[in-house]
Amino acid sequence: MVARAAREIRPGMVVNLGIGLPTRVVNHLAADMPVCLHTENGLSGIGPTLPIDQADRNLIDAGGAYVSTVPGSAFFDSAASFALVRSGRLDMTMLGAFEVAQNGDLANWKIPGRFSPGAGGAIELAQKARRVLVLSTHTDRKGNPKLIENCTLPLTARGCVDRIFTDMAVIDVTPEGFALREIAEGLTLDDVIKATGAPLTLPEGEIPVF
Repeated sequence: MVARAAREIRPGMVVNLGIGLPTRVVNHLAADMPVCLHTENGLSGIGPTLPIDQADRNLIDAGGAYVSTVPGSAFFDSAASFALVRSGRLDMTMLGAFEVAQNGDLANWKIPGRFSPGAGGAIELAQKARRVLVLSTHTDRKGNPKLIENCTLPLTARGCVDRIFTDMAVIDVTPEGFALREIAEGLTLDDVIKATGAPLTLPEGEIPVF
């Protein structure tokens, strides 16, 4: 899933990697890929994550993972970081999700009854990035679908999601709802349909495998 999502990044892009699965994307990019990776806690130009014995403990991403720098990396405060976000300079953001609705609504910051530090930067990232991608398991720990007709959890942003990468499929959000684009190796179409809580538009012909 993470490796497949990394293939969406093109040379020259400015890309935000959100907390959770998206932070792993950096480790699936070629070392010489000319891309500017951004984390909202104040760093652009992110290199691969590092084990604790090799890390500079002052350098972390928004999820707290130890990261490295690349030539041209820049550090800045939160105000500058979010000025970059709000001004529309992000080509893409990759975010985690608790739920995604068939119209592209995103819920990824709060499950009632559980502790949450707050909505964080996801609200602005989801609204201001030119393209919003979600990386998530297809179902929750109880096997309930995360891709559903309407979100039941507090929303992060409305109608913002463009494409979803799960451990089962690649799915686009279209005006007609969820559209299946690719399926994970070893799974069947029926597996994906049963795990999805909303109708799926199917591609014509053979479904590509990732």
